Amino acid sequence: MKETINRIHNNKIRKAMYSSIKKIWIMSVLLTSICSIKANAQYDPLFTQYMFNEMFINPAYAGSRDQISATALYRNQWVGMEGAPKTQTVSLHGPVKNKKVGLGISFMNESIGVEKKVGFFTNYAYRLQTSENGRLAFGLQAGLIHMKENYLDVITHDQNDIQFSQNVSKLVPNAGFGIYYNTKRFYAGFSIPRLIENYIDSVNGGDIKNRFTHSNFHYFLTGGYVFDVSPEIKLKPMTMIKASDGATIQADVTLAAYFNEIFWIGLTYRTGAAASVFAQVNLTKQLRLGYSYDYTTNQLNKYNSGTHEITLGYDIPLKRTGVLSPRFF
Repeated sequence: MKETINRIHNNKIRKAMYSSIKKIWIMSVLLTSICSIKANAQYDPLFTQYMFNEMFINPAYAGSRDQISATALYRNQWVGMEGAPKTQTVSLHGPVKNKKVGLGISFMNESIGVEKKVGFFTNYAYRLQTSENGRLAFGLQAGLIHMKENYLDVITHDQNDIQFSQNVSKLVPNAGFGIYYNTKRFYAGFSIPRLIENYIDSVNGGDIKNRFTHSNFHYFLTGGYVFDVSPEIKLKPMTMIKASDGATIQADVTLAAYFNEIFWIGLTYRTGAAASVFAQVNLTKQLRLGYSYDYTTNQLNKYNSGTHEITLGYDIPLKRTGVLSPRFF
């Protein structure tokens, strides 16, 4: 009798694994096909651990963890290349008004070459209960970005070049919006985090340019699902697709495994750019630590030794009991 029960249990596990692998394979093929489309603009800040830093990508994510949640991220991209991007973000968000509203704030500091950006944003999400476990949220974001171009750091052949005769800094506004749907096992989001393209026109004396047209929008599409493989192991396929007019559509295709609701480990392939490995451990029920490493798969791999990213998250329960329900995203 015991052997029969074990055999039935093992068959269920195998069927769940085959079903998960089949869906993951279909998703990967679909995304690879989509990413063959060509488009020439720069993207917003890039994150490998996007699944642990969702609110910075989508303002509608605010409050979706049903607790006060803080996340910090540090990314050192293309180590060994002078002027390569370095990015730090901090976000804090939580639900209010019987969880119908989510509020959040986020901070960004980024440097690429002689360009420095420091941004502060506020987030608002209105959340609708669509089913017993499902919520649909609409989010808005508004904030300010301090931009600085350190032109005096540029080495030029013409010392009298007016374009590089002084540093330029400007404070500019920006805004974004997003849509986010989730249940206990599934999530999907669409967002345009920055609706305004801000840049400093060095040719015209450092004038600031703010362009609000759809041709400058950067679109983000995310999604994921959690499968039970066994009582101790869960699989989570995920993706993030980034698109912009004039730029190559890029997708991160990710598969992660979750062990005993304590430890995440996963692999990511970023089309035309990198292959990554990441891990996150729940140090306590409230504190989590993550790390990822990217191996560059294009011609830039000759000039750098990869990319490192670290995340730190902390959750504060809203209930007085202090009990946190398991969160998969």
